[in-house]
This record gives sequence, structure tokens and C-alpha cells, in this order.
Amino acid sequence: MMNKLIQGKKLFVLDMDGTFYLDRTIIEGALEFLQKVKDKGYKFLFFTNNSSKSLDDYVAKLKSLNVPATREDIFSSGEVTISYLLREHPGKSVYVIGTSSLVEGFKKAGITLDDLHPEIVVLAFDTQLTYEKISKGCTFIRNGALFIATHPDSNCPTENGLIPDTGSMIEMFTMSTGVRPLIMGKPNSYTVEAIEKKTGISREYIVCVGDRLQTDIALGVNHGMTSLLVLTGATTLEILEKSTIKPDGVFDSISDLIGII
Repeated sequence: MMNKLIQGKKLFVLDMDGTFYLDRTIIEGALEFLQKVKDKGYKFLFFTNNSSKSLDDYVAKLKSLNVPATREDIFSSGEVTISYLLREHPGKSVYVIGTSSLVEGFKKAGITLDDLHPEIVVLAFDTQLTYEKISKGCTFIRNGALFIATHPDSNCPTENGLIPDTGSMIEMFTMSTGVRPLIMGKPNSYTVEAIEKKTGISREYIVCVGDRLQTDIALGVNHGMTSLLVLTGATTLEILEKSTIKPDGVFDSISDLIGII
């Protein structure tokens, strides 16, 4: 019965934080699941809303966890944002509120960076956030710069519990400026379009696997993709029961998905 969930599907879009690993600890059964996906001829793409790291950082992290993945196997809200800027705002100057790793990724992509008179402010998951960055970003937004956020997650799951993520930072910037950002990552259409373009696989053949109802699961629910929830991260059964966002399937862990492939 459960196999019908993935009948005819071609691609698994896998969340990372809270789904495949927690901080530096890989979730039990995750590697076995990935191997089963490959053995059965499915494609996979790791997609994280966490924009605090570059793709090279994620490749290194996955390698340290013995996960066989290359740059082509990984996508992030930061990369979606870069793609959007290059396509919709080519040549425009950008002030990036993010980690040094993410800023370097923007540089490598050819984005014009400006910390004096930028036309666009990008707010990412900045674990190196300072008051100076906050103040400058808010000033630029008040002066008319387009405000973009990489993703809406309020918290990021770690081994030691939740820590504030970009969604929490958005509220601070909006409270100060009165401006709400254009949001790139899951569950928004920019992400779906970017995944389709990157993989060449259309949404009706995609399965989204993740731990967050408002992002991972809503991505599937809102855009015609199958969504599978795992309970190893941000969502509990109690939260699910109260939510209007309902996945196509619910599993204790990614290891439990092995049986449906």
C-alpha cells in the first residue's frame, strides 16, 4: 500500500538538517536509505534551506559523515537566491548578510557585492551576525534596497536543540524597517523551479522528504509533489495533528522509508 506513494516517481529531494543528520551526527539508517535509492534507479538531490554554508562546505560535511555526494547532488536556498539574482537582477549590487562562506559563494557566482550603496539586501542564515550588519542592512532597506531572504525557517535543529534561524532574523529586520522580504527557499515556487531546472525532472515525478511542515512538506503540498514527513527534527505528532499542512506519508525516521522503495 505504501509503495503507491512513490509509484512512477523519479527523484527524491532530501532535506538535510533534522532529516538526514542532526548537526554532526548522521541519523541511523540514512546511508542505507540513500544506497537503496541508488540501487533502485532513483535520482536524489539534497536540498537544505540552511544558507549558512556553501556547496563546497556541504560536500565536505557529507564526506566527513561518509555520505557519497558531490556538488551536483546538493542544492540550497543560497544557491536558489544566487540563481534568482543572476536571472532577474543581473549586474545589480548586493549586500549579503551571511557567513563568510556564503559571501564567498556569491562572489564566485559573479554577484556584485556592495556594503555602501547596494540595490539589494540578501538576508541569509548568518551564524556570524553582528549589530553592524543588522544596522547597515536595515538602513539600506529603508533607503529603498530590495529585501530578499534565503528562506523562512524560524529555527535550525541541532544535536543540542533548536537555534534561531533566518525566519527569526526576518522578523527583527521587518520590525525595524516595516518591509517584508521576498523569500527564496522552501516552500516557495522559486525553489521548485530551480530544482526542475537543475535536474531536468518535473514536479509530478518528485518526492520531498523532510522534517518541517511549513517548508519541506508545504513545498510538496503547494506544488503538486509527493511529501513524506520524518519525525527526527522539528515536527512531532502533536504538532502534525494541529497543523493544516498534511503530508502524504509520515515516518518515524528516514530509515523507515527503506521499506517503501
